[in-house]
Amino acid sequence: MNMMRRLKSIASGRTSISSDPGGDSNTKRAKFDQETEGKVNEETNTVERGSIDQVENVDTSKETTADTSNVSLVARSGKSGYNQLPKELHEMKIKDDKGNKYNEKDIEATTVNGHGTETGQIITTAIGGRDGQPKQTISYMAERVVGTGSFGVVFQAKCLETGEAVAIKKVLQDKRYKNRELQVIRMLEHPNVVQLKHCFFSTTDKDELYLNLVLEYVPDTVYKVSKNYIRTHHHMPIIYVQLYTYQICRALNYLHQVIGVCHRDIKPQNLLVNPQTHQLKICDFGSAKMLVPGEPNISYICSRYYRAPELIFGASEYTTAIDMWSVGCVLAEFLLGHPLFPGETGVDQLVEIIKILGTPTREEIKCMNPNYNEYKFPQIKAHPWHKIFDKRMPPEAVDLVSRLLQYSPNLRCTALAACAHPFFDSLRDPNFSLPNGRPVPPLYNFTDQELADAPDELRQRLVPPHARG
Repeated sequence: MNMMRRLKSIASGRTSISSDPGGDSNTKRAKFDQETEGKVNEETNTVERGSIDQVENVDTSKETTADTSNVSLVARSGKSGYNQLPKELHEMKIKDDKGNKYNEKDIEATTVNGHGTETGQIITTAIGGRDGQPKQTISYMAERVVGTGSFGVVFQAKCLETGEAVAIKKVLQDKRYKNRELQVIRMLEHPNVVQLKHCFFSTTDKDELYLNLVLEYVPDTVYKVSKNYIRTHHHMPIIYVQLYTYQICRALNYLHQVIGVCHRDIKPQNLLVNPQTHQLKICDFGSAKMLVPGEPNISYICSRYYRAPELIFGASEYTTAIDMWSVGCVLAEFLLGHPLFPGETGVDQLVEIIKILGTPTREEIKCMNPNYNEYKFPQIKAHPWHKIFDKRMPPEAVDLVSRLLQYSPNLRCTALAACAHPFFDSLRDPNFSLPNGRPVPPLYNFTDQELADAPDELRQRLVPPHARG
């Protein structure tokens, strides 16, 4: 087996681990970038992008999958095919869903005006009409496609009534089932989670049903920001590493503890950021799911570089700790300027992890997947974290990475505990400010629900004295 040969080579010392522990990570990153820019190969794909929730009609032991591309809600420049709206929008009609299970009280679509697929098409919908109130008509002008995949398309549009920019995610919908992404995103309201404004349904001449999610538009992604630093041979400034990582953790605490949802695809492409305010928002809930103890889930989930080891070991009863592993990978990537575990295949991903963390013990494998019975791995020692990162790296940053990237899911730092980590102490300083002089994004305005299970000591740490009401 190729994996075993590689691991034996590492164990015997024939393959060294340098300060670039992922091997030629720049080459691998370039290959990964090519995959994620447009159509993504099957290994990189997130399995349930825009999946349908069939729990009402299908045995829960079989979780539905759909092979679709990873897409962010922001513009990607210089790519042919990204500046024209797709054929699906030609002669698009809005479906009247009265009597349909999708007929939400506050959502009703009406008509689409305009023809063709070019920029400037007008989409008109109606919302409201509850409790005797009149319906409100909203029109959007399509401007450009900012993401595409087999699930559908994401395009930037402008609300003609307000001039506000929005992102509209158009997802092919199975008429028999509810859309899990819609179910999840309708529950979410948090400063670090992308906001759903409303949605509507549309049909094509082929009688295909599409769900259109109208989302707030955020102009950048952490992926794009990170690439800009790499392009200019710079590392992301620590202040932004702190800001972005903290806001990811705060959003995940909200998702995990308040809503009970696991995102299952945390990666730089799914982290929107405003380049002026540096407020970060998690987006793309096409893979998100409420994990119910005792109910199995698919293990082929989450983009490869950020996939937790228990998923690679085939675990089906995992926890929200898979998101925290992904956060550790993202944080390490911020600090290094390239992915920490740049596996070219699912198996190669495990090799990359073992090269850094060493061979997992039998107990650690059992913690990841109790049903995994193959323990014959060559013994490879863990690579010291301080040798992975530059000597000038803040030790607190390296410590947080080590707490997130643990084999045993139950040993990983929780999202709220991560927010309180010393690496973020400077964010809690009363004199902390952005380099551009703009106000700091909301960092301490935790709700009672967000802090529901936090002991007093943790609450005191998370909300500094100058931020208390």
